[in-house]
Amino acid sequence: MRIRTPFLAMAAASALLSPAHAQVAEVPEAMDPVMPLILPLEERAAVTDAWLEERLDTLVGPLMRREGVDMWVLFGGEYNEDPVLKTMLPATWLSARRTTILVFHDRGPEEGVERFAIARYPVADLFPSAWDPEEQPDQMARLAEVVAERDPRRIAVNMSDTFPLADGLTAADRDVLEDALGERADRIVARPALALGWLETRIPAEMAAYPSIVRIAHAIIAETFSAANVLPGVTTTNDLRWHLRQRVLDLGLDTWFHPSVHVQRPEASTFAIANMNLDEGQVIQPGDFLHVDFGITYLGLNTDTQHHAYVLRPGETEAPEGLRAGLAQANAVQDALLAEFEPGITGNALLERARRRALRDVEEPSIYSHPLGYHGHGAGPWIGMWDNQETAGDRGEMLVQPNTAWSIELNAQAEVPEWDGQTVRFMTEEDAYFDGESVRYLDGRQRELLLIPRQ
Repeated sequence: MRIRTPFLAMAAASALLSPAHAQVAEVPEAMDPVMPLILPLEERAAVTDAWLEERLDTLVGPLMRREGVDMWVLFGGEYNEDPVLKTMLPATWLSARRTTILVFHDRGPEEGVERFAIARYPVADLFPSAWDPEEQPDQMARLAEVVAERDPRRIAVNMSDTFPLADGLTAADRDVLEDALGERADRIVARPALALGWLETRIPAEMAAYPSIVRIAHAIIAETFSAANVLPGVTTTNDLRWHLRQRVLDLGLDTWFHPSVHVQRPEASTFAIANMNLDEGQVIQPGDFLHVDFGITYLGLNTDTQHHAYVLRPGETEAPEGLRAGLAQANAVQDALLAEFEPGITGNALLERARRRALRDVEEPSIYSHPLGYHGHGAGPWIGMWDNQETAGDRGEMLVQPNTAWSIELNAQAEVPEWDGQTVRFMTEEDAYFDGESVRYLDGRQRELLLIPRQ
């Protein structure tokens, strides 16, 4: 592991965000990817706080105008923060303090968005405090005063019966807000697309760093599925799950879900996604076809990756051709999905079009992709569900937007001749970015199986 000393934070941030880290080629993923530099906490804070300030300065106004509101009010109770508000706190604020209320007031494109906090403390230098308890002891009364002073026509709050990430206003806070606003309470409107737009939209500085974040995840996977960590006949799938968790912790990173590692092998039934969490662990043997689902959190952004590995039998130097061909089938489904991306299409329509295209070459494609960013299962439209290939319901009716990151998650099934025609499921997941015109993988994609030698 390469760790920086806590000096020259801005130089380190500049190196992390240099264009070299943003270059992405459509090539098979390296079998032994090099671990990128990982910043210490103080330098991470400098990076993420710079991103946050840029996001607040550049995203909020256009999003509010898109959604037709001129005020946006967010509530955050300590340890019970609105998911959106939590992403607006600086690095040294690990939670809200008491009741933190953030207010955005759009004065139009010329004057821009005014932002402040109705709170005892300013939120760093991002949200000055607009409440002096000595002058007005009642926090909600002060909120009502600033609303009256600005007289907004529509006041957006985060409420949604479809997307939990856009449903951060508690019932209690809604009640006290309505009571405080009195006759102006009828100006309160739910605008989930505003909250989701903030969460899903990525700025250029974030995207310059995202490939390196994904590369860290890829490097951990390649390291785990190697002779250094897998001893066939001894190592179990559960050993590898905990190895992944421990490795993430040792690197000073986080993970947003417990990794999964599973085996497919000859004379076994086709892997069922519904049973993914029921496997308590199997001893890994030569000839096993392994699957991993793994994600990390670094610099406030998340990854989500599913790759495959094969444990070589004595005398083998490659995986069976049937397994390699099956991975190529999954790659074909990826191609079909990415070919249909366009701004303004719903997730449900994208699913239908991508499946129609994939069915030209793949017998049983299954697509269940999702946005990625501040959250692993991020804000934005769903593109299918693993247990429903017709629609993702209301969550699939949201529109695909440019400048968004995606987890391209799907699977294909194929018969493997070397396994007497047994049907094997090839589950892939790669992280990508849609700029409004094309989709590109952040750190390539797996087109070759990881190979684990028999020791």
